[in-house]
Amino acid sequence: MLIQRLSLGLLTLFVVSVIIFLAVGMLPGDAAQAMLGQAATEETVAALRARMGLDQPAPVRYFHWLMGILQGDFGQSIANGREISELIGGRFANTIFLAVFAAVISVPLALLLGILAALYRNSIYDRTVNVVTLSSISTPEFFVAYILILFISVQWGLFPSLANVGPTTPFLERLDKTFLPALTLTLVVVAHMMRMTRAAIINLLASPYIEMANLKGISKRKIITHHALPNAWAPIINVIVLNLAYLIVGVVVVEVVFVYPGLGQLLVDSVQRRDLPVVQACCLIFAATYVLLNLTADILSILTNPRLLHPK
Repeated sequence: MLIQRLSLGLLTLFVVSVIIFLAVGMLPGDAAQAMLGQAATEETVAALRARMGLDQPAPVRYFHWLMGILQGDFGQSIANGREISELIGGRFANTIFLAVFAAVISVPLALLLGILAALYRNSIYDRTVNVVTLSSISTPEFFVAYILILFISVQWGLFPSLANVGPTTPFLERLDKTFLPALTLTLVVVAHMMRMTRAAIINLLASPYIEMANLKGISKRKIITHHALPNAWAPIINVIVLNLAYLIVGVVVVEVVFVYPGLGQLLVDSVQRRDLPVVQACCLIFAATYVLLNLTADILSILTNPRLLHPK
């Protein structure tokens, strides 16, 4: 079953790579002409097209691109001539750091809010938490980011509004500068995880073994933490991993707002410069990360559910 899931993930990634290549190739206009400007001569444009491989048929260009990626070679940036792997390495590490920072805040917070909402179901607390979290997830990320910048950074001066970190930035300073982007991502994803935790626990509270625990006089808090929560881990883990995938892939807008030097910011800058090899590499890495984490969620849901692990 695991081999089947892995094969399906690789097939999905292959299809996604084809879609990325075709989508980038169908962008309007001539990439070489756009980079050189209208004043460029035909010879200069033709030389750049040959350097970018645009003079070759699309299947040949895709095959060369795919073979290079399988060997760890993403090619060179057209804008500055640097190796794309060098450009992506540090940026992707920054994106992972931001996603992990947001996950460290959001996952425990969502589990706590979800358990308390199930414990005090239909109370004022439950309704208040649902309204607040649904409001945050329904608000666009950039709007949440600007609201946080306005109050926390501009008016209160607690954290910086720009997350300008570098390779030599100390760890504590990096945490300080990336707190607002991490808080923005937390407000966006915590509602989904909280509601899934609440729904999974409430669904299990109607089970016969929970009714037996109630008849024995066990406290409601102990029933939830010791009996319901362990059996609710499968859907909870699934939604947590899926939200981790969103934290990594969905950071583009947040990175642009806070000028954070991550992979999303690099993608936006490369699109503006029509640096197609970098755009393709960034999109493929985002897609691979999303597919990998979705595959991980699928496998974990199987391993934590005996009915799926032993279907017979």
